[in-house]
Amino acid sequence: MIIDAHTHIFPTEVIEGREMYAKRDSSFEFIYSNPKARMVTYQELIEEMDSAGVDKAIVCGFPWRSLDMCRNHNTYMIEAVAAYPDRLIGLAMTNPVAGKASDIELERCFEGGLSGVGEISADAQGFRLDDAVTTGRIAAAVEEAGLFMLLHVNEDVGHFYPGKTATTPAPVYRFLEKYPDTVVILAHWGGGLFFYELMPEVAKVTSSVYYDTAASPFLYRPAIYKAAVDIVGPGRILFGTDYPLLKMRRHLDEIEAAGLTDDARTAILGKNALALLGHQFAG
Repeated sequence: MIIDAHTHIFPTEVIEGREMYAKRDSSFEFIYSNPKARMVTYQELIEEMDSAGVDKAIVCGFPWRSLDMCRNHNTYMIEAVAAYPDRLIGLAMTNPVAGKASDIELERCFEGGLSGVGEISADAQGFRLDDAVTTGRIAAAVEEAGLFMLLHVNEDVGHFYPGKTATTPAPVYRFLEKYPDTVVILAHWGGGLFFYELMPEVAKVTSSVYYDTAASPFLYRPAIYKAAVDIVGPGRILFGTDYPLLKMRRHLDEIEAAGLTDDARTAILGKNALALLGHQFAG
């Protein structure tokens, strides 16, 4: 089984109203004001999955600053999961700056069949990952529901690109220290945080963290797969594409050519995600 642990979908009205939404949210404008920046509906995501031979996908929306915009997108996520319950695992989005209203929205999303929260971008939404009043609300809700969080993380060196923020390994590490019981996927190889697991104290804090491979071909040479397996083992790496940023097949071809053992490749492509998601998604 192949599971893409990091994809994005958008309602048709957002795709068709790109310019209007760009005026309403600066982070959306930063990433999607360029007409070449692709957005897809859940139906188009399913078509890509079928073409690439991907069985299931974890789907995210967008980290809107407005809770109302999060709420509208969440309704679409619930619709997507209801339409394809055996293929799509939907995540909710909220802005914890909204306080109790954020808690209520997450309750609605979890009752509606969504399986976690993400892709959270603290910088985009105006809060700090180490702030108990904001991030702590999400961590508490996720823990209580027995679900997980997907956090945006990027490297703090290298080339610039739309979506590169100040959420780098340092603030993420502080978050992990503060919320050790929260199940977390760190996007984009955790911005390279896994390299620091060579430090024993870091490895202790990050021992249960998952790293996804989203956008890897844009960021690293294929040698990163073997390096990550050598450092953290194959059991905490999740195949993720950030589709529609990149085609799923491009990622799959890169993993196939990365020189991994069959067991490691099987773990990364789906076995680890099944362990994270639980038996209800194993069918």
